[in-house]
Amino acid sequence: MNSSVTDLVNTTQNTTSKTTSKEHKTSLDQDAFLKIMLAQLNHQDPNNPMDDKEMTAQLAQFSSLEQLTNINSGIKTLVAAQAKDTLTNAVNYIGKSVKSSGYNIAKEGDTISTVYYSLGESVTDMNVNIYGSDGTLIRSDKLGAKGKGDFTYVWDGKDANGNKMTDGTYGVAIVAEDAEGEPVLVQSKISGTVTGVQTVNGTTMLMLADGRTVAMSTVTEVVNTATTDDSTKKTGT
Repeated sequence: MNSSVTDLVNTTQNTTSKTTSKEHKTSLDQDAFLKIMLAQLNHQDPNNPMDDKEMTAQLAQFSSLEQLTNINSGIKTLVAAQAKDTLTNAVNYIGKSVKSSGYNIAKEGDTISTVYYSLGESVTDMNVNIYGSDGTLIRSDKLGAKGKGDFTYVWDGKDANGNKMTDGTYGVAIVAEDAEGEPVLVQSKISGTVTGVQTVNGTTMLMLADGRTVAMSTVTEVVNTATTDDSTKKTGT
C-alpha cells in the first residue's frame, strides 16, 4: 500500500474516531473498503496496473464475509426471539401439574408425587427402590410380575421399618427382570405442580412446588398430583 492510500486509511480512521467517539471500530466497513480500493485505482502505477482479477476476488471475498456476518447476526436475533417465545409459552404451565421424565419424587406432608412407568414387555419380577438424598436405600417394594403396559407407583412415605420419613426429595429406581432373568429397562416419569419458569444455559426449566425442576422439553402431559390418601400406595393400573 503506497503513502497516499496509507494517508487515506489514517484519515478515514481519524474521521470515524472523531464523529463516533462512543464507538471504536477494530475493522474496516464496506464504505472504508471501497474508498481504499478507489484510492488504489487512482494512485496505481500506469506501467504496472492492478490486476482486475485480483480486485474482483477481493470484492467477492468482502461481499461473502459481509453476507456471513449478516446471516450470523440474523440467526442470533432469531434464536433470542425463539427463546423469548418459549419462555412466554412456559408461563402457561404455572399452576398445573405435569408429567416429565425423571428419577426423583417429593414428599410434603401426606402428598407424595406419583411415579409413572411403562413396560414394553412382560416381566417376572420388579422392585421399586427409594433412596435418600445421600444415596442410602430407604425402602424397597417388591411389585412382582407385571405385563406390558403403563403403570403408576406411589410411595407411602415410610422406610422399610414403617417409620414415617421427613418431607423432602428422594430418589427412585425401578428394576425388573424378564422370564430369562435378564434385566429390563424401565423408564420412569415424575409429576409435580409448576410454580415458575426460568432459563438455565438456554434451556427453559419448569420450577415445581416441591423445589424440583424439570426441562420443559421433557414434559409429556398434564396430570394430577397423587396423595397417599387417594392413591394405591404401591401399584396402580
